[in-house]
Amino acid sequence: MQQFVNTLLGGITLGMVYAAFALALVLIWRSTRVVNFAQAPMAMVTTFIALELIEHGQSYWLAFVVALVSGAVLGAVVERVVVRPVEGGPELNAVILTLGLFIVLHAAAEVVFGNRYRSFPAAFGIRGMKVGDTTIALTGFGIFTILAVLAVMALLVLLFRFTDLGLKMRAAAFNQEVARLLGVRVGRLLTLGWALAAVVGSLSGLLIAGGSLVSPSYMDTVVVYGFVAAVLGGLDSPVGAVVGGLSLGIALSFVSGYVGSQLVALAALAILMAVLFLRPDGLFAPARERRV
Repeated sequence: MQQFVNTLLGGITLGMVYAAFALALVLIWRSTRVVNFAQAPMAMVTTFIALELIEHGQSYWLAFVVALVSGAVLGAVVERVVVRPVEGGPELNAVILTLGLFIVLHAAAEVVFGNRYRSFPAAFGIRGMKVGDTTIALTGFGIFTILAVLAVMALLVLLFRFTDLGLKMRAAAFNQEVARLLGVRVGRLLTLGWALAAVVGSLSGLLIAGGSLVSPSYMDTVVVYGFVAAVLGGLDSPVGAVVGGLSLGIALSFVSGYVGSQLVALAALAILMAVLFLRPDGLFAPARERRV
């Protein structure tokens, strides 16, 4: 019973980590209709900026805020300098550029920060909590991760459903020409979308790094599982991203705990294939109208 509880709690924490990254993918998709494969190295760079500040004596929370601000600046610069020149062309162009940026940021981080593993601190304890005489696999930092992801999900739902800004961002993403005719400043909103997505990505990088070792490649596997979580819930749904991440984390935790860790990647692939076969737009995507 204790193993079951610990496996479940570990899966919840792991799932929220995937959900954090999936939320960044959902935000960039909803605001620009681009899948940003460079989201992980962008988050990695801002995490290393925070680590440099911490190692030079600054407080964790100051470094935390600086990382988020750095993410916003980096996202805006990437949109203006890298993505803006290919906007209006085939959508695949922007995707290819983000893949190229993935490689460039990796190489630049290894040159600037080195490729050795470094310890990243956690804001809260990383020891399991005690319930009576039993230690359960839920840490203070794990609780912080869960609350942070739920807060981001709530803010994104509020942004896109209940604010004029969110409506304008979605209009600019779906049809730029019509949005411009309606007086929407498309260029600024696209830049804002990239900046906000980079902030959420930076948050995911900090949550993933907390209490563990980091290197320029520490988020590479998260790209895969975060993308699976986003597709599982639906790229248009913040709630779906969290539910998808949570479901994936729990499923993979049970596979690792009861079947074998070597089958985790295969299980993730099987889940992705099943969702794409049964509901290609994701579990939380709106149902399409049937035409006779």
